[in-house]
Amino acid sequence: MGSPEVTTALDWQSMNITVAGLGVSGISAARALAGLGASVTVVDGGSSEAHRERAASLEGEGISVRLADAETLPEGTDLVVTSPGWKPGSPLFRAAAEAGVDVVGDVEVAWRLRGPDAAPWLAITGTNGKTTTTQMLASILAAAGLRTAAVGNIGTPIVDVVQEGDDAYDVLAVELSSYQLHWAPSLRAHSAAVLNLAPDHLDWHGSMEAYAADKGRIYEGNRVACVYNMADKVTEDLVRGADVEEGCRAVGFTLGTPGPSQLGVVEGILVDRAFVEDRHKQAQELAEIADVNPPAPHNIANALAAAALARAFGVPAAAVRDGLRAFRPDAHRIQHVADVDRVAYIDDSKATNTHAAEASLAAYESIVWIAGGLAKGATFDELVAKSAKRLRGVVLFGADRALIREALARHAPEVPVVDLDRTDTGAMLAAVREAARLSEPGDTVLLAPACASMDMFTNYNKRGDAFAEAVRELGAVDG
Repeated sequence: MGSPEVTTALDWQSMNITVAGLGVSGISAARALAGLGASVTVVDGGSSEAHRERAASLEGEGISVRLADAETLPEGTDLVVTSPGWKPGSPLFRAAAEAGVDVVGDVEVAWRLRGPDAAPWLAITGTNGKTTTTQMLASILAAAGLRTAAVGNIGTPIVDVVQEGDDAYDVLAVELSSYQLHWAPSLRAHSAAVLNLAPDHLDWHGSMEAYAADKGRIYEGNRVACVYNMADKVTEDLVRGADVEEGCRAVGFTLGTPGPSQLGVVEGILVDRAFVEDRHKQAQELAEIADVNPPAPHNIANALAAAALARAFGVPAAAVRDGLRAFRPDAHRIQHVADVDRVAYIDDSKATNTHAAEASLAAYESIVWIAGGLAKGATFDELVAKSAKRLRGVVLFGADRALIREALARHAPEVPVVDLDRTDTGAMLAAVREAARLSEPGDTVLLAPACASMDMFTNYNKRGDAFAEAVRELGAVDG
């Protein structure tokens, strides 16, 4: 749905716009469009007290809000602006298609609102690592003395940032989800990266092919560089299929030794053989592995992708090093909580799918793994088979733990497994105690659930907080 051919700015003052969703991005888009003179109606299926409070705030600004009805297209609608999570097959969008009305997302609105001298976008997507890489990139750009911000799916609505004006920033580091890319047909980034691709959100996209195609939209119209992961062929295939501007280059990143037009690692050094004068004979040192925090393999890959985008924008090598040194990852991303009895306790609650958990498990040698939650249709055989040799023990909890237990029985039958038959939040303390019992000095107890958290916790942050609290309690008891 929507029209990829429509790429010109719109006469917002003459339009009746329906905004789908009363969340952060929906409210941001509604206010921006109303400020431009559009007649805006926000629709949402919810009717809770929080919904009513948000509605009252918008209505006080002259914006119409319709609650408890997200299916009917308001009469006279010229354009629908959707929040990212709304599925393409939603009744509202079917009604829009029948009426010949385009559907776009907040990212598309932001792109159309940009002025002629607006800051270029360096865009990042992927199944995992988007937020970390975007923040790394922003840190590198800032180290180069550039006015920048990490925006988009990362939490700051990009419509708000664009509204600050063309002269507010020199360049933006933009995280984009597959949902946002689906609804952003006009987006044309300076340079972009797809970090990796693994099955995720297939209930929304309908198939892996559709999911990959939406991710690949990030490369359309790139001017300088399409950055891809040499360890993930699908990302390279997306580059090959993209319609880019003349002269735009494909730039790969690898944890191995890089060839021409690649960034990689040589004897503990991150090096650039893409943005140098003679990429066939020269290599530029960028940083040491020790400059990457934490220096886990998948996070080194994130750093290389961020470095590639920064170098595409002309950032000097010293700024890459300084930016990586200054970067501090968000909580619950391979976060070292504590050492108790010479065992390291690591919180990677953000590993909510098998691809992320696989990367996390690959970072340690001898692991007691805490896993489980809502599987979201995932299977675990490949994950367990690849990680089995690293496992000293496993502690399982959550609604779909049986799926992981069965995969362990098939691919790691010798690994001891504790199956906690409970889904209450107190299960975390029990899980940490069982993991401590299974561990030996030098081991890592790793919370990398490979599942969503909502069966037991509000979100992955709360799950990680519970793990950290349980580790602190364990340390207090043992101490």
